[in-house]
Amino acid sequence: MPTYVYACKDCGHGLEVVQSFTDEALTICPECQGALRKKFNSVGVVFKGSGFYRNDSRSTTSSSTPAAAGTKAAAPAPAAAPVSASASA
Repeated sequence: MPTYVYACKDCGHGLEVVQSFTDEALTICPECQGALRKKFNSVGVVFKGSGFYRNDSRSTTSSSTPAAAGTKAAAPAPAAAPVSASASA
């Protein structure tokens, strides 16, 4: 069952309560009878080991490596000028 953290809006008292998902949220502070609010914390999930990053499953030598950003592709050679038949007569 999950542990929920509550804080009193009036006196600031904090408490942790183990509750089922179907249980009603607490609303009254046991110290001062003030209003409680549920605090939400970050989830403690840590991914350790290999396989969690995009580059973990790829080899370091790849044939599809893109060209360097500063290089240009070679331009095609210019077409040869046609030889005219009237110039040789």
